[in-house]
Amino acid sequence: MFLKPNSGLRCVLKNIRDRLGLLYPVAIVTAEMLQGALGLFQTGSRLRRRRRRRSKQQNCGMQQGEKAPRPSVTMKGAGAMLAVVTVLSLVSRFYRLAEPPHVCWDETHFGKMGSYYINRTFFFDVHPPLGKMLIGFAGHLTGYNGSFSFLKPGQSYGSHSYMGMRGLCAFLGAWLPPFTFLIMLHLSQSVAVALLASLLVLLDTGFITLSQYILLDPILMFFILGAVLGMVMFQSCSSRPFSTPWWLWLALTGVNLAGAIGVKFVGLFVIILVGVNTALDLWKLLGDLSLTLDIILHHLAARVVCLILLPLALYSLIFFVHFTVLNKSGPGDGFFSSAFQSRLIGNNLHNASMPEHLAYGSVVTLKNVRTATGYLHSHWHLYPEGVGARQQQVTTYSHKDHNNLWIVKKHDTEHDSEDLLEFVHHGDIIQLVHKATGRNLHSHQREAPLTKKHLQVTAYGMNGTGDSNDYWRIEVKGGKAKVKVLRSQIRLLHLSTGCVLGSSGKTLPKWGWEQGEVTCSPYLRESPSTLWNVEDHENSRLPNISVSILKQSFLEALAESHIVMLRANSGLKPKEHEVTSKPWHWPINFQGLRFSGVNTTDFRIYLLGNPVIWWLNLGNLVLYVILALSAAVALKRGFSLSSEVTEVFTFLLEAGRLLISGWFLHYVPFFFMGRVLYYHHYFPAMLFSSMLTAVTLSSLLQLCTAVLCPTHRQAMYVVGMSMLAAILLYSFYLFHPLAYGMVGSLADESDSPMAGLRWMDSWEF
Repeated sequence: MFLKPNSGLRCVLKNIRDRLGLLYPVAIVTAEMLQGALGLFQTGSRLRRRRRRRSKQQNCGMQQGEKAPRPSVTMKGAGAMLAVVTVLSLVSRFYRLAEPPHVCWDETHFGKMGSYYINRTFFFDVHPPLGKMLIGFAGHLTGYNGSFSFLKPGQSYGSHSYMGMRGLCAFLGAWLPPFTFLIMLHLSQSVAVALLASLLVLLDTGFITLSQYILLDPILMFFILGAVLGMVMFQSCSSRPFSTPWWLWLALTGVNLAGAIGVKFVGLFVIILVGVNTALDLWKLLGDLSLTLDIILHHLAARVVCLILLPLALYSLIFFVHFTVLNKSGPGDGFFSSAFQSRLIGNNLHNASMPEHLAYGSVVTLKNVRTATGYLHSHWHLYPEGVGARQQQVTTYSHKDHNNLWIVKKHDTEHDSEDLLEFVHHGDIIQLVHKATGRNLHSHQREAPLTKKHLQVTAYGMNGTGDSNDYWRIEVKGGKAKVKVLRSQIRLLHLSTGCVLGSSGKTLPKWGWEQGEVTCSPYLRESPSTLWNVEDHENSRLPNISVSILKQSFLEALAESHIVMLRANSGLKPKEHEVTSKPWHWPINFQGLRFSGVNTTDFRIYLLGNPVIWWLNLGNLVLYVILALSAAVALKRGFSLSSEVTEVFTFLLEAGRLLISGWFLHYVPFFFMGRVLYYHHYFPAMLFSSMLTAVTLSSLLQLCTAVLCPTHRQAMYVVGMSMLAAILLYSFYLFHPLAYGMVGSLADESDSPMAGLRWMDSWEF
């Protein structure tokens, strides 16, 4: 019944030893691990049968509604299997980690951001900071000094130390199979099921590829599975509430929830998963009449503290460290408000002094509130023929420049007095004169260059002399009387046409120097694109105050950073020649991503999941729905079922509910996202799909063998699990070059290691 040393899977693996090379020991140990697990299954099956016989006798005296305890597995054997899974996972993730010794795919972004942390230079990213902080910290600990530029994929690392950053991602990614094993072990009480689930993650080329480079994905998935593991382990301690293990796993669940959303906002999905399961758990406790109301309130309070307050505190701490470390001016300044920029050393607003309130005669710069838009700007160049009126261009420009300066004047200049100091108030009618050219900010009934439903904005007149189309009413958000530098947000309404000055977010052609389009919008609804704030302010007749007085508090900076991240995230668009995908592509493994290399002389890495595993998972999603519906109907209608079938159906529904919920939450929301999407976004959902496959196939095998006698039943189960493991191992052998590197002929040529394996035309290896 068991595998002999030179037979079965091991014999097959020996035949392919030469082609596997250094991966041969991994396959051998996997085969031995499978042999041990199947032996444990047999032992576990006998133990479960004995316990069932004993429980039947014990249950005669149990009260109605009480449940018999679930049988436990042989923990000594499970520990041995877990150790082997962990070793294999570490070997597979660290194997050839240094290759290729150049920047691959998104390492150009996240490696650079790690450098920013080492140099303490402020930057902007659409994701929360924890993942990049850990990457930078790992680089710092391993001797990287933050001097590498990470300009583009293919750039050689040379003598720079990059292995520490890759090593962190590989180390965290290596914990995915062990976490999967532990989750399934406690859900199924079966080492064989846990082993099958961990093999589906261990032998997937996509998970290996994502774990071997400087990316956020392995860090994110580490925390996602850590949160699920914590929740499952916490529920396993339900018979010992408020014990030390109970508190430990509850707190660790909260820590991992903070970690997941601290890496990417999609960590919110696992928070929802844990939250729903926690609510269901509390609902069950509420129905337990043996518990007093005080005990139930203690349960509720414990979950609020560990699953809400603790994650919130840790998440805030992440940003506190982020703001503290990144205290120098850098490429991220322009994405944030003027008040935020005043925190950054080297920014022109840091420790600056200027008048606090806006007055007539002041020279100012106006910054648009919309993310990464820039400053109101003009220059001597005119709009070309055929683009509205041939008058001076007005744009937005994201850099500091003398052409960003404007003079604030009263609309009735005849009554303007140089001796009278007068502040600008909410509702005042003003003129803005461009300091460098002397022309007034102007609009009229001509359509804007790019946004055709908006009106054109120009600079018109000479030396402050123009016409009535130069008048603008200033509105202060919140209706405050005076305009406060840095803090007040203002709108400028054109007096003649009634439109509002704003930035469309579109980029002008080369005639506009590829700067941002400024329009006068007829849509008066308040939005960030039509709000401005005064950043620089000069007026010799006003006393200066330190800008540090206007510096944001931590909570204000935290709120602004989230607004900026969410706006930028939702507005992400694909770059030129970038490979994007749609959510329906992902489960079918429609198209991967090139990580490195294109030509035969290149070292090529291609992110693509093991197609056998992915298509097996896809089929089992459908199969699970069919089996789960059948099981639910059979149990609900009280069909006459054997104890073995009833146990399988119960396990299928209880474990499957959690796993298919996790898959649904981590996949379906992408259909409703307006941002650009990529293939690697599916991998968190793939974790739950792999565990669901183990549940489904194990249950199906047990149902198919239930009609056999006990001896044949065990034998057929062992044969089925052995065949599944053999298929997974052989598929990994076929596709492992995708993750570990291909050199030489492409897949279309007969001498390629991937010859005959390009099963879909959309695969680009």
